[in-house]
Amino acid sequence: MEDTISIPAAQPAIQESTFALGVWKRFRRHPGAIVGMIIFGLLVSVTLAASLSPFDPFASDLSQRFQAPSVQHWFGTDSLGRDLLTRILYGGRISLTVGGVAVMISLLIGVPVGALAGYYGGALDSLLMRLTDAFLSLPPFLVLILLAAILREVDIPLLSRNSVITISFVIGILSWMTFARLVRAAFLTLRGLDFVTAARALGATDRRIIARHILPNAIGPIIVEATLQLGYAIIQESGLSFLGFGIQPPTPSWGNLISDAQDHFIKYPWLAIFPGLMIFLSIISVNYIGDGLRDAFDPYKVLEKVGEIT
Repeated sequence: MEDTISIPAAQPAIQESTFALGVWKRFRRHPGAIVGMIIFGLLVSVTLAASLSPFDPFASDLSQRFQAPSVQHWFGTDSLGRDLLTRILYGGRISLTVGGVAVMISLLIGVPVGALAGYYGGALDSLLMRLTDAFLSLPPFLVLILLAAILREVDIPLLSRNSVITISFVIGILSWMTFARLVRAAFLTLRGLDFVTAARALGATDRRIIARHILPNAIGPIIVEATLQLGYAIIQESGLSFLGFGIQPPTPSWGNLISDAQDHFIKYPWLAIFPGLMIFLSIISVNYIGDGLRDAFDPYKVLEKVGEIT
């Protein structure tokens, strides 16, 4: 009988924490960021569920005008008898959508500009950075008002008077410069490292090096900045709508709800308090999320963890 050799079962390999898991572990140590994520998640959830409200956000009922907050109308009613909570929820859809789309537009412009400037350098870098400086020199809110006023009157497909795309486009094209500078700085640092040199030596094209090797290593600061820019875009949309250059009534947004309340604020303060509270909660929550992400993606936090720096 031949001897049999028993091979011990392979022990399960101990998997090291992935980068994403490490980011999450550091993020969850930031209590303000966790609370901000919960609050912002609740805001998004309730705005998406706005259609479950029994009230029509556009239907007037003059017999119910200026009702104080009650069991029937939790946030009261406005000057036309419309349920304020319902209009705030529908307005939240608009304000948050504008903020999100504006950030996407900024990313689509700023990231390629910064990547090309940082990777190639030289004359192209100078040209793109001077273009960035030119946009940074513009007074942002005044230009926002001017562009919004012009685009509202221009007959261009998708850019209608009340279009979310119009307001998002206006905010996005004046907010990409921070992304461009941030990405350029990251590319200037990363393009000379060994892994980029190795990829180039193996015959990788510039496009592959940019998209597959450098950009993923710069994604942390981009995510942090995108989070902070979301809050800034919500403020800009609210300001434009408050001044009458953003989303136009009867379509609700948080900004034009506050604008509608300014003539009645002293006597019926809930008309401005509740929309303002929604803006405050959304801005402070995304700012805390941004702070948490900044700490989570900070390489010095990682080095402190392994004891390489004190």
